[in-house]
Amino acid sequence: MVFNVANSVASQGMDGADALAATPLVKVDENAGVSIAGKSGVAIMINERILNLSSAELVTYLKSLRSENIEKIEVITTPPAKYEAQGNSGLINIVLKKNQNLGWNGSFTTGFQQQTYSGFSNSATLNYQNEKLRSSLKLRQSKYQKHSFENYRITGTEGLKSHDDRTDFGDGLGANLSIDYQLNGKSNIGFIYDYGRGHSNMDIENTSDYFQNDNYTNTLSTYAEHRGRSTQQTISAYYDVKFGKQDNKLSITGNYFSNLPKTTIDFTTKESSGNQFVVKSPSVVDYKIYSGQADLILPYQFAKTEAGIKFTNFDNNSSIFYQNLDNGNYITDVLKSNEFEYNEKNYAAYFSLEKSFNEKWSAKAGLRYEYSVVNGNSLTSGQQSESSYGKFFPTAYVSYKSDENNTFSLNYSKRINRPGFRAINPYRWYINVNSYFTGNPFLQPSINHNFEFSHVYKGKLSTTLYFQRTLDGFGQLASLSGESRTSTFFNFYNQNSLGATLNYSDTFFKRWETNYSADVSYTDMTVFTTDASSKKGYSYDFDFQNNLSLNNGKTIQLILNYWLRLPSNSGNLRWDFVGNLTTGVKMNLMDKKLQINVIVSDIFKQSRSKGEIFYTTGSHYFNNYYDARRLTVSATYTFGNKKVKGTNRNVNFDEKNRAN
Repeated sequence: MVFNVANSVASQGMDGADALAATPLVKVDENAGVSIAGKSGVAIMINERILNLSSAELVTYLKSLRSENIEKIEVITTPPAKYEAQGNSGLINIVLKKNQNLGWNGSFTTGFQQQTYSGFSNSATLNYQNEKLRSSLKLRQSKYQKHSFENYRITGTEGLKSHDDRTDFGDGLGANLSIDYQLNGKSNIGFIYDYGRGHSNMDIENTSDYFQNDNYTNTLSTYAEHRGRSTQQTISAYYDVKFGKQDNKLSITGNYFSNLPKTTIDFTTKESSGNQFVVKSPSVVDYKIYSGQADLILPYQFAKTEAGIKFTNFDNNSSIFYQNLDNGNYITDVLKSNEFEYNEKNYAAYFSLEKSFNEKWSAKAGLRYEYSVVNGNSLTSGQQSESSYGKFFPTAYVSYKSDENNTFSLNYSKRINRPGFRAINPYRWYINVNSYFTGNPFLQPSINHNFEFSHVYKGKLSTTLYFQRTLDGFGQLASLSGESRTSTFFNFYNQNSLGATLNYSDTFFKRWETNYSADVSYTDMTVFTTDASSKKGYSYDFDFQNNLSLNNGKTIQLILNYWLRLPSNSGNLRWDFVGNLTTGVKMNLMDKKLQINVIVSDIFKQSRSKGEIFYTTGSHYFNNYYDARRLTVSATYTFGNKKVKGTNRNVNFDEKNRAN
């Protein structure tokens, strides 16, 4: 699905994150990142090259783009064989306008955000182009603080009532340098460097009441200070060359990524009896990922052919220590500490064919093979795990354009969802002396089969029916034994999902732009080897976006957006109602050189995460709120030659997301 940003009045005078949020079927959340209706997540591409950042860094980076620089946004719900088979997510390709003139241009954006506490962000972009060189420098900075609470309750023979009162605060700095140089009319080279560092902190007051057969037994009161800092670096280089009479294209790319988060958790736990425990838990995690790939495009007359190979190496070395304060000294508890080494090597190759048979029929088919070798070693416990597996991932697409108004398509893809590093690392993150989160080194990837049938009418109304089969699905499950609460990951279910997505976009009276979408799905989960409960049920999501221009010059625009999810079931979870009403005004001043936005989000504080998790031993209830109601005021000033758009080519580095 293609959303023409350049033709949308509603998408002008805003940053890239807001333009993406205005795209049909796409939702942007500063905490959860970007998602597509019916998909659990999504990867972002700029001009067909993957942009790899954590959820928070991704949104910050998108805010450094300007909607005036974006030509269109392509939503790819079933990615072809060229892209990594990792994840059930789709792809979003942001296509930037081509450079037109030589010279300089840039922009500066500053924003203020008021939640319970205030925060701010700034970004600056500077672009330069001559006949052969295209370059772009982006700087970003942010500081935030917000108040949240989490409530968790476990019922059954053994019971728990837990309440967290939490303050999150932190800051971040980042820079992105992109350089593309045209060697000649057939080839070019490029270099991208992205650097980010910041702090992520939390102060948490937790109260945990324990019960046996509904009889109160004990209370643990914990005050914890989480202090974390991280440094991320990404280096990418590419070489593109066209050759032959058919303009065959070869692309060679190399990537390197490192992330070094360091965290210290200091907490003090008091029992109702008066006993007190003082603990320090320092940790260091060292992620390193490097990859190399080659992609070949052969546009033969009978069919467009694509082929490629890729190698990726993951390294994750981590150390976490649990230290008790004893007579003024911190003594390491060896049984609760862990040092873990993890290595994963992925080898991949793919081949695909794309052909248009006539003006009405076109098709594409591809096959990707991936082979993985995984090694995990706990230096502390001596626990080792080793596995290897190879799998084929086919994709197939058929499109039929019956007339100018109607287009039909049928798609299939097989994908794999490999667990992130923290899901397989057996180190423990302690909440109090009895409760912790941990990974599972024996966790296996899950397999997803995706089918889609779509119809688009006049480019305004799209209808999609989809079916997904998940095998060996994994997730995080919690258990309570006495006063010991543990939460870890398991492969524990197979699931079928059947759904339909409708989206309608139109403009009325040349001033009122609308985009309305709905997603309804039915899931049937079958659980194995755990005490999670098998469930089936429906899920309902709706999104209504409205933009009204008050004058023909589009100087002032009003927005009114509302998305909601009705009480729904997903897997072994039941979600209560959640919604978000957003309104505001956008102003374009000084011949559109100055854009001012004033936005109020979650006006009625409806975006709570509330529901029930079903187990055979009882139910777990959660009720969380993450300070979503906020006022945002931002201003952007653009300068220089407006027709210079800068270089924003990013390379395909999908695997990096697993390290965040």
